[in-house]
Amino acid sequence: MELSIRKIVTNLEEIRYEGFKELEKPIKKCSVSAVIKNPYAGKYVEDLAMLSEIGKFLGGELTKRAVEAMGIEPSEANSYGKGAIIGLNGELEHGAAILHPLLGKPMREQVNGGKAIIPSAKKAGTAGTSLDVPLHYKDAAFVRTHYDAMEVRIPDAPKENEIVVSIVVTNGGRPHPRIGGLQISEVKGEDGLR
Repeated sequence: MELSIRKIVTNLEEIRYEGFKELEKPIKKCSVSAVIKNPYAGKYVEDLAMLSEIGKFLGGELTKRAVEAMGIEPSEANSYGKGAIIGLNGELEHGAAILHPLLGKPMREQVNGGKAIIPSAKKAGTAGTSLDVPLHYKDAAFVRTHYDAMEVRIPDAPKENEIVVSIVVTNGGRPHPRIGGLQISEVKGEDGLR
């Protein structure tokens, strides 16, 4: 695996007040992003397995850092998401190769579960490009109270030959949810949906 990390950026939010009301318990959202060199920048390569191996490593490492930064136990992680911003000398498929084949299993291991699919977003961009990383409840995708996102933006990344790989973990859903739907207490946890 040819992994070169220029830097890791952690962003922690602690939401205490939302709209017109204080929260009973603060909600923490944490993004951890690695700015990595794209080994396939500037060329077409058929076999992207090396990027999938990079994703496997980063899935566990970045998720572990997010949980630690929030100061919670892994079982307290509530929702999650992943994303990538690919520098303009790369391809969207480079981000897909990192995010999809192997990243999920080590990410789930770091949050003690996660039956639901890990929502994701990817895009190409220049330094300072922002990405809204989608979030939902880790064990049942249909829990509406956790449909959310966290913006990731690094002023000097990605450079043309880089990829920003981001993991987001929270310890709760949206503040003051009240639109109904499946509640966490009703989750069966069998299929990752309900």
